[in-house]
Amino acid sequence: MERLQKVIAHAGVASRRKAEELITQGRVTVNGKAIKELGTKVGPNDKIEVDGVPLEREEPVYFMLYKPRGVISAAKDDKDRKTVVDFFPHVEERIYPIGRLDYDTSGLILLTNDGEFANLLTHPKYEIDKVYVAKIKGIPPREKIRQLQRGIMLEDGKTSPARAKVLSIDKGKQTAIVELSIHEGKNRQVRRMFEAIGHPVLKLKRERYANLDLRGLNAGEARELTAHEVKQLYTKAQTGK
Repeated sequence: MERLQKVIAHAGVASRRKAEELITQGRVTVNGKAIKELGTKVGPNDKIEVDGVPLEREEPVYFMLYKPRGVISAAKDDKDRKTVVDFFPHVEERIYPIGRLDYDTSGLILLTNDGEFANLLTHPKYEIDKVYVAKIKGIPPREKIRQLQRGIMLEDGKTSPARAKVLSIDKGKQTAIVELSIHEGKNRQVRRMFEAIGHPVLKLKRERYANLDLRGLNAGEARELTAHEVKQLYTKAQTGK
């Protein structure tokens, strides 16, 4: 037996919090009876409907993709551009990306049909580290790197302190490779942080997400997460460890 809101979230209908709202609003029925109690538990044979639509229960699945540049981080695109979901034609479950990577940014992105899991990893209060490697224009002096580490004031607020270090420089081309670790998810945050210190990004890649990295994957390749990796992510989000 599982809590009703968890079953709804696992089905990909909504996040767990939104599922709780649906229940309290009387929009969920179990075996034809409207349910408004959040503690309600259901079994595998119970018939659940949300707004009159039968719930199609799916086993939760979890994937990581090495997203290439030029791909949309969405389940579908109204301009018919390639999306991250297009790399999973063999997956029958209704998966969607957790968070997003910009169209021109490559790297590690997670996909799932587990709404509770997705909400946990993207909620602002859960500090999940994301590590990026950026090729930037110009060679930043030490003080500019310290600015990144202290936090940058952007139009939508100041960023949290970050970890940043210069990996290499090319004096001839006047470019640098910088690793930046953040745990926020503001729109285009990494690019805007580098723009704010006067060193715009030429190329950007997300190398790591919490305990996961891209080892063994080429651009456009994906793999399913192990049960241990999923448990680690849950633990990391809930405890910060």
